[in-house]
Amino acid sequence: MTGQEDRCRLVLIVPQYDDADQQAKDLEAALAGGDVASVIVPQYGLDDQAFQKRAEALVELIQAAGAAALISGDSRVAGRIKADGLHLGGDLTELGEAIEKFVPKMIVGTGGAGDRHQALAIGEHRPDYIFFGKLDGDIKPEAHPKNLALGEWWASMIEIPCIVMGGTDTSSSLAVAETGAEFVALREAVFSNPQGPGAAVAEVNAILDEKAPRFEA
Repeated sequence: MTGQEDRCRLVLIVPQYDDADQQAKDLEAALAGGDVASVIVPQYGLDDQAFQKRAEALVELIQAAGAAALISGDSRVAGRIKADGLHLGGDLTELGEAIEKFVPKMIVGTGGAGDRHQALAIGEHRPDYIFFGKLDGDIKPEAHPKNLALGEWWASMIEIPCIVMGGTDTSSSLAVAETGAEFVALREAVFSNPQGPGAAVAEVNAILDEKAPRFEA
């Protein structure tokens, strides 16, 4: 993750697009809207070759904006296009191998923690972050209560940073920040926002600047 603010920061998840140019355009607009710590680029249904081509262009935009580009999908693709990191799905063997192979050259984080027990098992591997929720789990305006509860429990106990999935409304970022989580992940709230992705990112940063609790140094 880039930089260290004294409050919860925004992580973007790139949605699925048929049109690669539109995807890049919307991402560029989002990144121009204000502070973004990192961007997760999922593979969705693309084969490795198509995904590599698509991700290459997006990673360039993300890094040019000063954010960290995290690839969710094939680790070989992440290496070839010089992404900043890998987002994994919660398989402990895969996580252990990736940490051994890529850290500290790359960021390695993971989702897949549906409860405290799974979260602690993941934490034993010392990933760079843990993600609560699903990358496409923003199906309601607010963040899922279970993810908020896990984020609050984790942030109060464990030093490894956590990202909590928000909802489809930009205001869900504040509920995540109030758990003490270091990062809030948004997808539809930014990319399907009627005001446009740039305005959505600006709005989230304004909410967090004004109302998010501050971390102690």
